[in-house]
Amino acid sequence: MSPATQTKYELPPIDHSFALTEEQVMVRDMVREFALNEVEPLAQEIDENHRFPTETWEKIVELGLPGIPFSEEVGGGNMGTLAYILAVEELSRVCGSTGLTLAAHVSLGTYPIYAWGSKELVDMYVPKLIAGEYMGAYGLTEPGAGSDSGGTQTTAVLDGDDYIVNGRKCFITNANHAGVFIITAVTDPSIGAKGISAFAIPRDTPGFSLEKGEQKLGMRGSDWASLVFEDCRLPKNHLLGPEGQGFATFMKTLEGGRISIGALGLGIAQGAYDCAKKYAKEREAFGKTLADQQAVMFKLADMRVQIEAARHLVYHAARLKDAGEKFGPTAAIAKLHSSETAMKVTYDAIQIFGGYGYSREYPVERMWRDAKLCTIGEGTSEVQRIIVARDLLKS
Repeated sequence: MSPATQTKYELPPIDHSFALTEEQVMVRDMVREFALNEVEPLAQEIDENHRFPTETWEKIVELGLPGIPFSEEVGGGNMGTLAYILAVEELSRVCGSTGLTLAAHVSLGTYPIYAWGSKELVDMYVPKLIAGEYMGAYGLTEPGAGSDSGGTQTTAVLDGDDYIVNGRKCFITNANHAGVFIITAVTDPSIGAKGISAFAIPRDTPGFSLEKGEQKLGMRGSDWASLVFEDCRLPKNHLLGPEGQGFATFMKTLEGGRISIGALGLGIAQGAYDCAKKYAKEREAFGKTLADQQAVMFKLADMRVQIEAARHLVYHAARLKDAGEKFGPTAAIAKLHSSETAMKVTYDAIQIFGGYGYSREYPVERMWRDAKLCTIGEGTSEVQRIIVARDLLKS
């Protein structure tokens, strides 16, 4: 099997507890076909060249994927979180970078405006984000504020009808292609995290610029950069929600983003499992196929168990969000398990491929590198354990 050879992915084992609707199955199958025919053939090339595939993004927009979870009033498909999660999973199955691009655009770059923006901001940006006129990006992380996002140093000082923003953000996905950015900045430094506010910043705002992002281990086909604000003058109507509510807004945004990262890890794990299973059934050693060797057979069994559990957790978190129920701790559990599963499954896939798995002839080494991001983005695995522990110790 060469890198150019498509892997004919199997449907996940039938489990009626998933209870997908006809509409959700339609989305899943449509994106799966698109991923196999349009995304997978580019996956290795964009990774090797650190290239953002603009042509793929344009096709994603044509399919209407950025609008899946949003209401029809703003141009969306009104199909809910689970349908959107299925799209992220299927894209990530063949290319983690492409899955991440969609996830960051929808969960982080569009949802905060949709959920907490004024009608003016929603009308100004959300339809354009859904239609692909703009790409969205989300600026929380700073050089000195990652997991400790309450340590934000970027400031926004009210000056007449404008806020004057100064500071910088780093590791911002989609930044070089985004038309609007969601950021946090301190508006009242005297009250800690309660003095942090959220803003929507158009790309062409005076005083706002980008700096090239660092070289990455994985997700090399996903764009990122640093955001720089130097006396950036932003109209005060671009405040997102009430002043001082930015930290709470971003924490709620991250809860939804964790479901996206859970789907990203799930897709990567499923893709690596599919490749490893196919290779194990074809490759012979010691007079029989690898799949007939007990050591490999048990690895494949463990992979399936971990992936099935991840799928249940991720879908369950999506359904809770769609139902308007509390989903934060469940999203943290799903994200933690799915991202750790992605790391374990891709590692074992490389072991099954042996030396070939360590080479770039096969996609599993790329999948392993891509999987690592899932244990960091939207809160590290350690942060997820803190969230889960605090929730269970409440009762």
